[in-house]
Amino acid sequence: MNQIEKLYKLYKDDIYRFLLSLTHDPSLSEDLLSETFVNAITSIGNFKGQSSIKTWLFSIARNLWLQKLRKARKTIEYNDLLELYVSETMDDRLITKEKAERIKILLSQKDKRTQKIINMRIEGYSFSEISKEVNITESSARVIDFRIKKWIKSVLEKEEL
Repeated sequence: MNQIEKLYKLYKDDIYRFLLSLTHDPSLSEDLLSETFVNAITSIGNFKGQSSIKTWLFSIARNLWLQKLRKARKTIEYNDLLELYVSETMDDRLITKEKAERIKILLSQKDKRTQKIINMRIEGYSFSEISKEVNITESSARVIDFRIKKWIKSVLEKEEL
């Protein structure tokens, strides 16, 4: 048995469950799992060893999922992406149209850079990609993202939306 087969047997279930938690679609999760290992085989030379193999495989899987989202973005409603973004901090996973509109208004009150950061997160970009695009550190992008989510949650709770 070669190394990639060992890696596949060792991590396939964990990566599949991770992808299923993102996609909620068993068939798509299986496709992405296969693509993850194909990408791993073709880009093993790029693995620098700065993380574990498992972490590297998970990041390949996540990036493939994000690529699928971006390709499908034209058919995905902004409100659906907004729901994914805000649901990380909100207790409920459903966003009403009223709440989505209110969030858009709240975000429009922020400066252009913050709006760009949040919109990129909503669209599924990584903090690394955002930091390069906006010319800030990755940790700054994370802090801005965290603070905006916290602020949105606070405002919506006060307004009871």
